[in-house]
Amino acid sequence: MSRRLPAFAPSALPTAIIGALSAIAAAVGFLALWELYADFSGIRPSILPAPSRVLAQGWINRQALIDNTWPTLSATLAGFGCSLGVAFVFSVLMDFARPVRRALFPLFVVSQTLPLVAIAPLIVLWFGFGLVPKILLVALVTFFPMLVALLQGYEATDKDIHELLISMKASRWRIFFLARLPSALPYFFAGLRIAITYAVVGAIFAEYAGAAKGLGIYILNAKNNFRPDLVLAAVFVSAGLTLALFAITVLLGHLAMPWRHSERPTSP
Repeated sequence: MSRRLPAFAPSALPTAIIGALSAIAAAVGFLALWELYADFSGIRPSILPAPSRVLAQGWINRQALIDNTWPTLSATLAGFGCSLGVAFVFSVLMDFARPVRRALFPLFVVSQTLPLVAIAPLIVLWFGFGLVPKILLVALVTFFPMLVALLQGYEATDKDIHELLISMKASRWRIFFLARLPSALPYFFAGLRIAITYAVVGAIFAEYAGAAKGLGIYILNAKNNFRPDLVLAAVFVSAGLTLALFAITVLLGHLAMPWRHSERPTSP
């Protein structure tokens, strides 16, 4: 007979460790090549700062970076949360009422064709320099991947389970919560991982278009002061923020779908 081990058993650890070490090695290699090129290319540090200079200046200006990171993180989480709620509500509505889906889906597709470089200043003009325009822009760039993922997940429901519930005279809501929603979870978390990578960029773009504080306005000020080292320091912070949020979504996926990760078959 075959026996089963937990997904996080020691036998599974080497793969995760190798993956993490490979990513770290790739990042270190990229930074090393960048450092060498900056040192030996003859380009002035004021134009192409080496990673060591970027990190040093980022550390010196760490308090300013921290002060500007919190507004960006707040806008990211608020916008992403609103987007998540709206995407779920519309996905349920479109799943239950196909005419609504046929009417709304093309409009949502069109919303993704709007150039942010044109829309962002207008949203800031209409709603001011507060939190609202940031939330709207983050929601705009993160809404669609989650909506599509949920709709695709509903369609992937096992037909046998669906027919069994119908034969038991289960209500449509009961079928949704017992079959269609669990079926959509893997798709949903895939869409969530895609959307979260857009969220921080959306918040920064909104700040870049107009804000009192945040990484976007910090980058804009550093650029205007001809400080590419500080621009890149803020970019590093933004990348770190995105990676942290991405890791959280992966962890949430493991917690929300224990049946996909709790058991792993091994050889007899």
